[in-house]
Amino acid sequence: MNSPVFRKTIVPWYDTHTAGVALFMVMLAVLLFGIEGVRVAGRSAQYNGYAWVPLLLIILSGGVCVSILFRLFKRYWDRDAKPV
Repeated sequence: MNSPVFRKTIVPWYDTHTAGVALFMVMLAVLLFGIEGVRVAGRSAQYNGYAWVPLLLIILSGGVCVSILFRLFKRYWDRDAKPV
């Protein structure tokens, strides 16, 4: 009789290392796009009022990047802490 307590958990595809790294890269591109948008909006007086849009992109994508990095580092540290 095998107890399900000792079975390995199935990790969803969206919580894998590869998906995390890919999402981090996409969010980094969005962050850089937002930074460039702030620069463009700052250069042109007619677009100064719209600078909130790229600022929002920077804040949201930066938050997702930090969250993903935290999750990837935590998984890496937990993997190294397990006894062999």
